[in-house]
Amino acid sequence: MKINSHNEWDKLREIIVGRAEGQTCLTYPESETLTEELLEKSTKLAREAFPQWLVDEIREDLDGLSKTLESFGVKVHRPDTSHINKRFETPFFRASGDHVYDVRDLHLVVGNTVIESPSQEQHRYFEAMGLYDIWYEYFKEGFRWICGPKPKLKGDYMITYYENGKNQYDDGQKFIKLKENEILFEAANTVRMGKDLLYLVSRSGNELGAKWLQSILGDEYRVHTTDKIYRSSHIDSTALCLRPGLVLLNGERVTPDTCPKVFDKWDKIYFHDIVPAPEKTIEFQNKIRKVVYQKLAALNIKTGLDSISSDWIGMNILSVDPNTVILDKRQVPMIKMLEKHGITPVPISFRHSYFMGGIHCSTLDTVRDSKLESYCD
Repeated sequence: MKINSHNEWDKLREIIVGRAEGQTCLTYPESETLTEELLEKSTKLAREAFPQWLVDEIREDLDGLSKTLESFGVKVHRPDTSHINKRFETPFFRASGDHVYDVRDLHLVVGNTVIESPSQEQHRYFEAMGLYDIWYEYFKEGFRWICGPKPKLKGDYMITYYENGKNQYDDGQKFIKLKENEILFEAANTVRMGKDLLYLVSRSGNELGAKWLQSILGDEYRVHTTDKIYRSSHIDSTALCLRPGLVLLNGERVTPDTCPKVFDKWDKIYFHDIVPAPEKTIEFQNKIRKVVYQKLAALNIKTGLDSISSDWIGMNILSVDPNTVILDKRQVPMIKMLEKHGITPVPISFRHSYFMGGIHCSTLDTVRDSKLESYCD
C-alpha cells in the first residue's frame, strides 16, 4: 500500500511498532579524556539501568501490541536495530544511540509525505535510520520523503527559565525551552487533524521548527502553535483527537481558558483521573536508574536517567478507528470514560511506558483509510 495518513483516528491499515532492544542514552565529554576504559565502564553502568528482564518485558508488551493490531487486520512493520548502542561523533559532539522504541517521536506522516524531524536530543541523531528499510519498501510505490536539516546541537542550546516566583528568593517553577538559532523539533510535538496541525512549542520544539514545518507543508495546511498547555516534551499525553469533533484533553494541564483555539468547535473531554505509576516502577527509578545517573555524571557523561515520564503517559493511546482505542489496561477510569463516549477500549499490558514511552509514542501509523479534509473550520 501507499503511505496515506491524514489524522489520528481513521481506519488503520498499516503501522510501525518500535523495538525493545537498547540501553540508555550516553553523551560523552568533549575532551580527550574519553578512554577505552571509560567507554567500557560507562557501557557497563548503562546496562545496569536497562537490565535484561526489563528488555524482555518491554519486548513482550510490544509483541502483544503488535498481535492486538494484527487482530484488527493491521499490517505491522518493525524497525531495524543494528545501529543502536553504537558510539558516534559529529564535528560538535559525541554520543551513542539508545533504542528505536519511540518511532513516532521523529517521524511525521502527513498524507503521502514522511517528515523526519531534527531532534534536540544529541543521542537521537541517527535513530531514524532504524526505519530506512521500511521507507525504502514504501518508496517502491512512491511517497515524498523529507528530512529536516541536521542541527549542530552545539553548546548550551537549552535555556532554563522560571515563572511565577513569589519573592526575590523564590525563582518559581522551572522550565526549559530551546534557543531559536536552529530548527529543532520532534514530530511527536504535533497533533494531526487533516489540513490543520497543532504544534507544541516546548523543550522538544521551538518556534523556528513550526515555521519550517509550515514552509514544507505549504498553503494547503495550517500549522497552529501553542505554548500554554504544556512546557515539557511532546503533546500526545496532553491532547489526543479521538474522532472528528472530539478531543481528549489532559485536565490537569489544559483549561477552557488555555485550550487551543483550533478546538473551539470541538467537543472536549477534560480528563483528570489518571492512574499513577506503580510503586515498583518508582522504586526501580530511585534505587537503580538515579544511582546509575549519578555514577555516570561523576564520569562527566550525560544521560536522561534522572527522570521518567509523568503519570500522564497513561493517556498516550492509539486509535484503530473512530470507535476503537488501544490503551494501557491499568487505566480503568479512562476505559470507563471512553465507553461513555461510545468508544470501545482495547486494554493491553504496557508495563514500562514510564521509562520508554506510551502506546502512541511507540507506534507510527503509515496507512489509514483517510483523505485530506478540514475539521476545524
